[in-house]
Amino acid sequence: MGKYHIQTNSVQETLVIPLYGRKLCSERFPALFKDDKAVELIDRLDYDFGDLKKRAQSTGYQFGALEVAMRQNDLSYEIKDYLAAHPQAAIVNLGCGLDQTAENCQGEQNRVYNIDFPDVIKARNVLIPPSGLVTNIAADLNDTSWFDSIDDTHGVVFVAAGVFYYFKTQSVRKLFCAMEKRFAGGRLCFDSAGKRAVKIMLKTWVKQAGVTSIKDYFALSDAVKELSPWFESANVTSKGYMLGYNDLKDPSVPASFRLLARLGDGVMKMRIVKIDWESKRRAGQLGFEKSPNAK
Repeated sequence: MGKYHIQTNSVQETLVIPLYGRKLCSERFPALFKDDKAVELIDRLDYDFGDLKKRAQSTGYQFGALEVAMRQNDLSYEIKDYLAAHPQAAIVNLGCGLDQTAENCQGEQNRVYNIDFPDVIKARNVLIPPSGLVTNIAADLNDTSWFDSIDDTHGVVFVAAGVFYYFKTQSVRKLFCAMEKRFAGGRLCFDSAGKRAVKIMLKTWVKQAGVTSIKDYFALSDAVKELSPWFESANVTSKGYMLGYNDLKDPSVPASFRLLARLGDGVMKMRIVKIDWESKRRAGQLGFEKSPNAK
């Protein structure tokens, strides 16, 4: 089987950086994170990794790889926590790229849905063909017709890694509110950051996309305070992205990385946000504790 060609300056090229980060972290910090599939997929891609290999020698890039890995670990924790209460729930990976967080958490009864742009799903279908209860969906997340493809009969948990930074706040609000109405009793988990961090993350993309200002793009300083008013009935919580789930005291992690992690969670407001939607109609049906006003 020949290698899958990734064209430069394409949507598919955006898959390579997080994939390479997961590979690097698997090699650099194996006690904290292991993604054998990422290593395998890198070997199957026809792509010039020369620049990434050079950048991977820097401390900054290695810390970035650790960030990618911790994010996947954090989201996996939240998926498994939801499945503990709802063992047959569906798992939905929004803006999935070539990530297999959903499949790695999947049990025999869990349907998995991976959603991304058509060019991305085209590559995923070749590199990670769906099987069993896995469905890949080619869609723009803002076109909510994809809702109709999700079977949430037994509950549903959504995850999004590195996705909403590229959305304007009003688009995120519209999507989240539509999800609350359609997927009552479900959970959404995603990573967020403050305006300073989002500006840094979007620096290259803004130039390529011809965006003149990022002030309208989604960033959070206080997830609970800023997101709770969006919903009719939801519990919004957040934890530190880097240190909220793991203290990073593994011997393989340099002390300087733990300092950077504290700065990331603190100054940069890097968080994992969890939204649990509840409704009078579905709370009892799905086994959620009813709100005081529920009939």
